[in-house]
Amino acid sequence: MRKLLVLILLAIAVPLAAQDSLPPAPYAYQQLDDPALEAKATELMHTLRCLTCQSQSIADSDAPMAGDMRHQVRTRILAGEEPEEIRAWLVDRYGDYISYSPEVSSTTWPLFAIPVLILLGVAFILRGRLRGAK
Repeated sequence: MRKLLVLILLAIAVPLAAQDSLPPAPYAYQQLDDPALEAKATELMHTLRCLTCQSQSIADSDAPMAGDMRHQVRTRILAGEEPEEIRAWLVDRYGDYISYSPEVSSTTWPLFAIPVLILLGVAFILRGRLRGAK
């Protein structure tokens, strides 16, 4: 029984320890040599959400996943891809949630429609109450 428990703990602990021991990707914390390309990369990184932190952009986050994403952005910018192509690739890979400026699509339209409907409802209620007060 004790051996089985040790094997189970090892099966869980070894992959977790191996994941944290990987060195960061080269461009995770290193800027590009060309200031214009780095400016493009930085601008894009500020519009992408860290999937680990969820309240920070990948430019501001210290999470390992954000570092990997910064590396991907800088590598693709260096390869000549445009920021919108990189954004589209990341959205395809991780979903609409990764972008701080999501596009209207079949899955995101409620994000844009519900606030407008709420404002219209509030305006309708206020109009009715103000008319009744006279």
